[in-house]
Amino acid sequence: MVKLLYRIYQLLIAVPVTILMTIWTAVVVGIGCTLGDGHYWGYYPGRWWARVITRAFLLPVKVEGEEHLSTDQSYVFVANHQGAFDIFLIYGYLGRNFKWMMKYQLRKIPFVGYACAKSHQIFVDKRGPSKVKATYEKARQTLETGNCSVVVFPEGARSFTGHMGVFKKGAFALADELRLSVVPMTINGSFLVMPRMRDWHFVNWHPLTLTIHPPIPPKGQGAENVQTTMQEAYDSIMSSLAPEYQGFVENPDQ
Repeated sequence: MVKLLYRIYQLLIAVPVTILMTIWTAVVVGIGCTLGDGHYWGYYPGRWWARVITRAFLLPVKVEGEEHLSTDQSYVFVANHQGAFDIFLIYGYLGRNFKWMMKYQLRKIPFVGYACAKSHQIFVDKRGPSKVKATYEKARQTLETGNCSVVVFPEGARSFTGHMGVFKKGAFALADELRLSVVPMTINGSFLVMPRMRDWHFVNWHPLTLTIHPPIPPKGQGAENVQTTMQEAYDSIMSSLAPEYQGFVENPDQ
């Protein structure tokens, strides 16, 4: 009975709120980034968009480890990718101004793609060496100008099982080149809220948790540092996953 009532609530309230907030946020971001500071308008409207949506779906959120972050410092944040609500959790509750590194295909999503393009989010385009180079050049410019970080899902795709797949080295190579600390983050609950095989279906009620681990500073520079940092980040994220999602499971989408 409770599940049925929650689904009716979603249809009548949560989904309309999500649609209206998405349109409103895209318009505000588009106008704001055209007229003013892209760092401001590219972050704060999206932050409130994410918070309103998580609250509209009545999802409790808990953030742990905020004390590990220093103010006025850029980071490369990396997290496991359990589901669609990872976006709302990080955008709404990380509490840091950042840009997303995301698949270029997401540019095609109505309203969301427009807002991301106007706010200078970083679209990862792997359709040839020149496009890959341009992607990371933009990421470098973002990190070198202003107090702004980037957030990356190093698996590159959402999990089908809730477990972690293989990490790709791009984010860690970027951190290595710019001598920045990598901050691992563990997401729990998102897979149960909306498993990948149920995209755009009813949301399941479940708490969301974001665990921010201590930053991993560079331990040298070059391929060895990239590999060491990537493994340390992987182990940190894995250490805080719920027991049922511990351990590696291959993701066929990687």
